[in-house]
Amino acid sequence: MHHLGHTRSAHHRDHLLHTPDAFIRTPLPGLEKGMAIVHASPAGGAGFTQYTVELEAGGVLAESGLAGVQRFVYVVYGAVDLASDATFRQLTADGFAYIPPDTAHTITANADAVLQVIEKPFTGVGDVVPPRLFTGNERAVAGVPLAGDEGLEVRALLPADFAQDFAVNTMTYAPGAALSLVEVHVMEHGLMMLAGGGIYRLGEHWYPVTAGDFIWMGPYCPQWFGALGKTPAKYLIYKDFNRHPLA
Repeated sequence: MHHLGHTRSAHHRDHLLHTPDAFIRTPLPGLEKGMAIVHASPAGGAGFTQYTVELEAGGVLAESGLAGVQRFVYVVYGAVDLASDATFRQLTADGFAYIPPDTAHTITANADAVLQVIEKPFTGVGDVVPPRLFTGNERAVAGVPLAGDEGLEVRALLPADFAQDFAVNTMTYAPGAALSLVEVHVMEHGLMMLAGGGIYRLGEHWYPVTAGDFIWMGPYCPQWFGALGKTPAKYLIYKDFNRHPLA
């Protein structure tokens, strides 16, 4: 059905709402038997790249080939095998991996799979070097109430030490839960809605959002979320972290 030019997607100077009705699939170097949906990139003002990868059975995502670029992978659906010189791991739904810069690796789908992929050049400080490759599963990470609110649960998927120059968390909201304030800060975000829905304030705009929607928030973009519906809302969220603003 034609929608006569209508979309829920919106792009402004300090934020982007990217909704499935506007997704365009594209091939990428190192991607076989699969397609990518690029959500955030430097072309749109972001300091990182985030994209969805849809793999067929036997499909492969290899390293980007870009020097100095680290990668984080989260399995939304399906199961994949991560292979490098140092490790071989199977990642199932909610599994994740951090892959240091310049690490040769392949991610191979056992069956149809959907991944969230975040890539960022590593920003060093002093004699800090990137962390080693590691994997985990979000379900095994302890949830922590946000600011003491039991209705908002945060799970940190990356360590908070200074070797990491970005953070990736999941946040789960009980029905009706909301952030306690409108946040305005120097960090930027990439956010993929994984379940449920609600209302997101971005700048002076208010958007209904649901599972499958992506949001980019630039530095200092006023932001707030409240969950709606009868089931919890959950999202995966990236932010730059642990570095001086002048770095």
